[in-house]
Amino acid sequence: MASRISELVLECRDPERLARFWCEVLDFVELDRDGDDIEIGPRGGCRGAQPTIVLSRQDPPQPGGTRPRIDVNATDRDQGAELERLLELGARPAGVGQTGEEPWHALTDPEGNVFCLLGRRLGPF
Repeated sequence: MASRISELVLECRDPERLARFWCEVLDFVELDRDGDDIEIGPRGGCRGAQPTIVLSRQDPPQPGGTRPRIDVNATDRDQGAELERLLELGARPAGVGQTGEEPWHALTDPEGNVFCLLGRRLGPF
């Protein structure tokens, strides 16, 4: 049997702010709190195929630490409409060496963490 990802941990300065942002982006809900840490995930809880995200307060984030990147796909609209929605939620375009020919958009969340909006539309779980 292989392992599977059960949660992603993002060190951040403001777990509340990022929890709100990522809940809106992914249609997640808050699942748990442990001190300053907030775990968010699918409405059905943490036993499904999708991993949860733990937003862990670290001020400042550890230098040289691993900064995971989250890639997302639209589920109920095309990429352009989803890009517009993400920008309205507070995402910002990120320059990560793109040529302009990529089928994806590099963005940052409100704390500057890079994530990508991919071009393929996926069905919800």
